[in-house]
Amino acid sequence: TTTPLLCSVFTRINRVFMEKKDKATRTRNWTVVVYPESAPKNWIEILNSFNIQYVISPLHDSDKNGAEEEKKAHWHVLILLGGVKSYDQVRELVAPLNCPAPQRVHSTKSLVRYFLHLDHPDKHQYKKEDLISYGGVDVVDLIRPSSSERYSLIADMITFIDDNGLTEFSDLVNYARRAEKETWFPLLCDSASYFVSLYMKSKHFQSKQQQTPKD
Repeated sequence: TTTPLLCSVFTRINRVFMEKKDKATRTRNWTVVVYPESAPKNWIEILNSFNIQYVISPLHDSDKNGAEEEKKAHWHVLILLGGVKSYDQVRELVAPLNCPAPQRVHSTKSLVRYFLHLDHPDKHQYKKEDLISYGGVDVVDLIRPSSSERYSLIADMITFIDDNGLTEFSDLVNYARRAEKETWFPLLCDSASYFVSLYMKSKHFQSKQQQTPKD
């Protein structure tokens, strides 16, 4: 027969275990999926009332499953909290949205890039301008190109320079500002300007050398 003392010990052990488990699953960043047919019409206003940071994906209305059948239209939502919260706390928070269970987020950058399928060229590509953010979230930083993507974009710039005979860095910047403001322009402003301008100077010098008559 189990004694009251033994029951008390088991109860304390179980409580300690659950507290440790709760702490292990507490995190700041969570994600939920919202479906148009089940969410309240004012679900974004409800999100705003939480006074939290969030990012909402474009409406995913062109996703397909493994059998190439269209999935139900839905939004992905990244929720960025000011402090760590447990699963139960977050589930209670998002209950008014009538959405499935929240999931922990291990990488905010990867998730927001998934909102657009940037790393999944085989899937429908959604538009960056259809992202919705709130509370000062820097979406541009979250979808910043990876190293391999940056190299590919720089290669595209070099091809453009060669094909169009550009010799002035300002011409490239003005073109990028007008036609490639989501890709080339941020890259030129942040990190690629030195390399690209050096390449253009080298091309210009090479062109002048070729035009100089030999003795």
